[in-house]
Amino acid sequence: MCKCGRQRIQPPKKMEREEVLSWALKIGGALAVVATMYTFMRRGKRVKRIAPKDTVVLYQIGRGPYAPSISPFPLKLETYLRMAKIPYENDQSGKFSSKGKTPWIEYNGQIVEDSQFCIEYLNDKLGIDLNAHLNAEQKAVARALQKMTEENLYWTLALQRWVWDQSLLPVLLPVSPFERYLITRAVNRGVIRAAHGHGIGRHTKAEIMQIMEQDVRALSDFLGKKPFMMGEHPSEVDCAIFGMVGQMLWHMEGSPHQKLLKEELSNLVDFCVRMKEWYWPDWDKCITKPDKTKDD
Repeated sequence: MCKCGRQRIQPPKKMEREEVLSWALKIGGALAVVATMYTFMRRGKRVKRIAPKDTVVLYQIGRGPYAPSISPFPLKLETYLRMAKIPYENDQSGKFSSKGKTPWIEYNGQIVEDSQFCIEYLNDKLGIDLNAHLNAEQKAVARALQKMTEENLYWTLALQRWVWDQSLLPVLLPVSPFERYLITRAVNRGVIRAAHGHGIGRHTKAEIMQIMEQDVRALSDFLGKKPFMMGEHPSEVDCAIFGMVGQMLWHMEGSPHQKLLKEELSNLVDFCVRMKEWYWPDWDKCITKPDKTKDD
């Protein structure tokens, strides 16, 4: 009988003690990261919020040291709520949405996730149009500016903060050094993978900084001497630009992003200060280090 089709399955080799320890450390480290991230995202009172009828509950991470959020998207969405004069309450317990994202909202029992989807939902539900004074061409330009900012420029901020220069994280993440190490390690890897998948992460740092500079200069050139991005009156796109550029100005001390703003593009700095003054009269009450806030 032919036995060529039969192969004896070899039992797995006995793992060396060093291999066992190595795998145990990897598994333990992964579990620690997951546990720490869960704790960070869920910190705060775990009480279901009961909001008044017709009041938005805005779920976001806690306040930032020099701006109301350390992320551009909660700052964008909360500024929109103020610009549109929509009643809202904050839930800063750190709960993430089912998509694993922040911010998100609940309105009369309806949950909406992603900052832009939240804005579009409220626009439709409440009949709000902050772009009513814009024509079709201006609306198209505004959308292009917003997408450049949120889908391209954003990644240069994420890489700068979480990968290339983590020196400000002790201020931005008010947790224990061990928790911060685990969070930073997890987010660092996530940003690298996501940026690579996006495509921008495949470039060199110098090339990515070139992209950043071109994007920010484009915003500055388009803004020119206008008080707001689309002219004399604010519109929806200003919330998105303010959220992103505000991070560069107030939460990226010493970065190439901030240096470009302060040394060459003062009109964007003035724009951020203007938005702050118009929509955040309580700014100092919405940050954790008001005594150190600087606009220039």
